[in-house]
Amino acid sequence: MARKTTSPTFNATALHLRSLDLRSDALERSAGFPYQLEIFQGFEKIEFNAPVTFFVGENGSGKSTLMEALACAAGSITVGSESVKTDPTLEAVRRFSQLLQLSWSKRTHRGFFLRAEDFFGYARKMSQVRAELEEDLHTVDREYQGRSAMAVSLAKMPMAHELYDMKQKYDGDLEAHSHGESFLSLFQSRFVPNGFYLLDEPEAPLSPFRQLAFLSLLKSMIQEESQFIIATHSPILMAFPGAAIYSFDDGHIHPVAYEELEHVRLTRDFLNDPQAFLNHL
Repeated sequence: MARKTTSPTFNATALHLRSLDLRSDALERSAGFPYQLEIFQGFEKIEFNAPVTFFVGENGSGKSTLMEALACAAGSITVGSESVKTDPTLEAVRRFSQLLQLSWSKRTHRGFFLRAEDFFGYARKMSQVRAELEEDLHTVDREYQGRSAMAVSLAKMPMAHELYDMKQKYDGDLEAHSHGESFLSLFQSRFVPNGFYLLDEPEAPLSPFRQLAFLSLLKSMIQEESQFIIATHSPILMAFPGAAIYSFDDGHIHPVAYEELEHVRLTRDFLNDPQAFLNHL
């Protein structure tokens, strides 16, 4: 039975990226990763007509590679990792991104690119920075013994201000919360309206309940004229009302309905009769 959903209110003219294409002439003269991936052979233009678009496919299908290339081509700001312009792990993808042809209805430099693994590194980094600032405060106490309270206060001010800003921005220490709470806190703190957001497997730190909370965030954010392209394995996220879904399976990129997704069918069948699957395994 088809799902019944009500799409969030969205102004179609608010879409930033309208289409993504690949220069096949240059592709034919290239070799090695990622040019040889099957999805890039006979690549057909992707049209974006919804505020939320999902890239779906098995590991190794190329969806994350295309997300990284899109981030490079768009010059997206990264969260929790080195810039896409200098990250050495993206060297091959940066070269490949030069073959992408992006059609914008209105160019924006707002928004960011976030990979799940970068979030975990970012949380650890913020925790380390917090610990270093707190140690600096203790150092001031030791080195300023016998000096006036005013001198101590002035010496501590830069570190105290930075700690306060971190607490206000991220609702305390990111690592002190659960991964799901930390991710949602980070996402909310970095969100700005009218932005272009690329997210690679954001469900990784999120429980099913937190994934629902994330869907609620998406609903409010697209009403502020933001566009999202999300690579995911999560049937919960893929159920976002009105979203466009592109499958990367079977060697080519093609639109697919939610009910036809292998992820959805497999999850539904397993939940209906888990013992049958376990017996087979």
